[in-house]
Amino acid sequence: MTSISSIAEAATKLADTFSGQLLKPTDAAYDEARRVHNGVIDKRPALIARCRSAADVASAVNFAQRSGLEAAVRGGGHNVAGRATIDGGLMIDVSPMKDVFVDPKRRIARVQGGVTWAELNRETQVHGLAVTGGVVSSTGVAGLTLGGGLGWLMSKHGLALDNLSSVDLVTAAGEQIVASPNDEPDLFWAVRGGGGNFGVATSFEFQLHPIGPSVTGGLIAHQFQSARDVLRLFRDSTVSLPDEQTIVGGLIHAPDGSGTKLAAMVTCHCGPLAVGEKAMQPLKQFGSPVMDVLGPMPYCDLNAMLDAAYPKGALNYWKSSFLSTLSDDAIETMIDCFARCPTPMGQIILEHVHGAVSQVEAIDNLTNMATDAGCFIVDD
Repeated sequence: MTSISSIAEAATKLADTFSGQLLKPTDAAYDEARRVHNGVIDKRPALIARCRSAADVASAVNFAQRSGLEAAVRGGGHNVAGRATIDGGLMIDVSPMKDVFVDPKRRIARVQGGVTWAELNRETQVHGLAVTGGVVSSTGVAGLTLGGGLGWLMSKHGLALDNLSSVDLVTAAGEQIVASPNDEPDLFWAVRGGGGNFGVATSFEFQLHPIGPSVTGGLIAHQFQSARDVLRLFRDSTVSLPDEQTIVGGLIHAPDGSGTKLAAMVTCHCGPLAVGEKAMQPLKQFGSPVMDVLGPMPYCDLNAMLDAAYPKGALNYWKSSFLSTLSDDAIETMIDCFARCPTPMGQIILEHVHGAVSQVEAIDNLTNMATDAGCFIVDD
């Protein structure tokens, strides 16, 4: 085991060339920097390397190798399992790396690994462009993309990773490489949902699409006693949705903190506003909603609409599974479970997948997997 004193001595040498910030457990900023979004996670790295550039990342990787330290990589820090941090090892924190470059003519964006979706959307929406990017705007671009990338635009434009043109990585050997369909294609295949451990992603290039700046969407909610009918409406509505529309159903608690249980749907239609308004009518005309905020809104606002329900520091525990159909029995089971949910932040969320995201062709198994490409978990 590497001693604290030897880590401190090695970190002093690293500081000579490191342009970012090195934080030890005794530093004032350490306690805040080590915390991730999920308040359940309470790990204490031996050292936090807050990187400002790819060169800093390479230096941190080489330091970990020389020091025999295990490493974790932090971008946005949203991963519920807490993989962005580590006890007694090195946290490679790329959250200070915030550069975003948008080329509106080519409709591409180059994004560093510490950027959040709120920050990326702000830059792309200036040009009326966007890429599929989550449903909580404080989530990191890196982790969401490398894990897949669900979002409001996925039925029209696919997952975030389906729009990835290239990714810059630092390998376990400290080498800076670019993975794309033409360069390191096996590695490019692997980083798009392969589960991490292929390197530290320092920047991404995305293909953008004309979106907004206004879309049609929002949230509509009903009393919990109507949950059975609301979830059946959700099931029936998603049978024939156009690619421009995504609907998420759920059993939630009222956002006012009262603990009142509700049945709700959140939706986004990214097509023309007149078409989107017409698409909202079946939802708006159903039953007697207690909350209806469906209508035109800036895409940035829609992407941030659920942020308050996922505050930093909340104690999170998530489980997920897949259903091929939403049967009446499944609906009854969900309602019964949620009726007994004791916490006012508990939710059961149903994400429907259709359109472009479900039409990606299967890829054959790799024949030349780059097994030495890296050894670090890349997290959001």
